[in-house]
Amino acid sequence: MTEKRVTNIKNIFILATPIIIENLLQTLLGITDTYFAGQLDNLAIIGIGVTNVIMNVLISFFTAITVGSIAVISRSFGHRDYDKVNRAIMHSIVLGTILGLAVGIICAVFREPILLVSGADQTTLPITMPYYLIVSVPCVFLCLQLILSSCLRAIKDTKLPMYIIGGTNILKIILNAIFMKLDMGVWGLGFATTLSRFIGMVLLFLVLYHHDKNVNLKPCHITRLEIKTILRVGIPAGIEKLIMRIGQLVYNAMVIHLGTTAYVAHNIASNIENFSYTPALGFGLAVCTLVGVSLGENDIKQAKEEVTLSYIICALIMGGLGACMFIFARPLAALFTDTVEVQDYVVQVLHLIGIVQPFSALVQVMTNSLQGAGDTEFPMYVTFIGVWGLRTGLGFVFAVVLGFGLIGAWTAYSLDLIVRGLLLLYRFRKGHWQNIRL
Repeated sequence: MTEKRVTNIKNIFILATPIIIENLLQTLLGITDTYFAGQLDNLAIIGIGVTNVIMNVLISFFTAITVGSIAVISRSFGHRDYDKVNRAIMHSIVLGTILGLAVGIICAVFREPILLVSGADQTTLPITMPYYLIVSVPCVFLCLQLILSSCLRAIKDTKLPMYIIGGTNILKIILNAIFMKLDMGVWGLGFATTLSRFIGMVLLFLVLYHHDKNVNLKPCHITRLEIKTILRVGIPAGIEKLIMRIGQLVYNAMVIHLGTTAYVAHNIASNIENFSYTPALGFGLAVCTLVGVSLGENDIKQAKEEVTLSYIICALIMGGLGACMFIFARPLAALFTDTVEVQDYVVQVLHLIGIVQPFSALVQVMTNSLQGAGDTEFPMYVTFIGVWGLRTGLGFVFAVVLGFGLIGAWTAYSLDLIVRGLLLLYRFRKGHWQNIRL
């Protein structure tokens, strides 16, 4: 192995590892939220769950700016055009502020219809509303937190976002415990979420403001051209995430109709898979930055090398996790339920998704590689085909029409990953991304 390849592998791990740790902390945070809500009432769990579904949809809109920012900033950073880096960061902050405030106002004005469409009913609405309002209306804090984190990652700094987001997540857990002791109920859980996001946003802004001699935020004239560039790259990525989120909602609704046992098994298998998916997110976001920087340096060969190495490493890790899911499917299922029938379903699903983990890595790494180069439209189209044509459409045929049930739904999910991964790989190998100008 050459010295340059060893250096590339080290750089990939340096960028990816903090993102993986950050995502693991986020997953842990979701579990603790459910724990604290469960101490209040089962309806509180439903209320938080409904709000989180809504917030996941909102994050899809915010993705339009985060992906556009990473593509523009990393390209400029690689080109050592630090003035353009700082200008792009400022434009991203302005866009994020406008979008976050606008979305917050919409969430406030149309609060009841949004909650009802998202799964709340007249029984759960009273306990859902306080949490929803305190979390969704000030969503500008979350929007800016995501954008500022992306800006730091775009200049190859993933450690500071990890420390800040990880620290504010721990703070949120402490605040949850304090507010529970003060009998602030579900409103207190929501306030802990928003307060921790606000603190994280402020800290990230201060870090960027005083980052180094090259990257230090300064007021600049906001131009339509620079805003248009970020949105031109980012909007397809945001739509891609929105297609994914809505598709997941429809897919889950289909699984619900398969019966309680199947749906419980589905949720257990999904939670296990979420942990295995964390490395793909980390390596995907890392390679998104690396491709942008390498293109800024006019080093296409380096970009290809980084993508190839990122996928090989990610596929090996996720393949290992998939093997563990396959081999230890029964013990993993037993951690979540004592019901043998549910365990049987979970085992079948884990055997299936354990096999396709390398394709899950392929989808994430290739999607982010193309997005880092500014090629965001093709992944959007592929996601639509995969999620709506295969996962949801073919899933309905397998699970309901042909009567294969839960395993039929997850077979369609697996085919979605395989087909999308291969299509994205084909796009990357064709090389269109090499010629995109930002």
